[in-house]
Amino acid sequence: MIQKLFSISTETFLFIIFCSVGIYFGIILFTKIAGKRSFSKMSSFDFAMTVAIGSLFASVILSSTINLTEGLLGLAMLYILQMLIAILRRFKVVQSVVDNKPLLLMDGEKILDDNLRKARVAESDLRAKLREANVIELSEIKAVIFETTGDISVLHTADDSKKVNDFLLKDVKK
Repeated sequence: MIQKLFSISTETFLFIIFCSVGIYFGIILFTKIAGKRSFSKMSSFDFAMTVAIGSLFASVILSSTINLTEGLLGLAMLYILQMLIAILRRFKVVQSVVDNKPLLLMDGEKILDDNLRKARVAESDLRAKLREANVIELSEIKAVIFETTGDISVLHTADDSKKVNDFLLKDVKK
């Protein structure tokens, strides 16, 4: 029984190696064509692209029912869709469907409980992010934003006279 866990046929061994190399170079080629954005986390659809590529990569390598040609075709379609969405995002209608809006979690020292609930962020997670950003006094906080990628940005300074530039809060939902 245990021997089965560690045995592999020569055919399966060669299949995995060939598919791994093929799909790996396919990802490199398509990323060169589509650009580095393919692996960015600038928006939720970018993140979904990264997860989908990883899933496809694993499926092609380990599934005997998906061959390399099918995997490369699936990969090409992911990149084409991502480039198409990137182009169409210039239109507000598409942008509103594809992208989430950043959400304000703290306005200065004030915790916005309703927005924490909407974002499904616990107060303990918020505290952890504040510590991670080296905030030692709540009075330092200018804004805390739940980004479209799921990251939390903490804008803070010890200088009370400084305010957050409007440009940085332009698309943030309050």
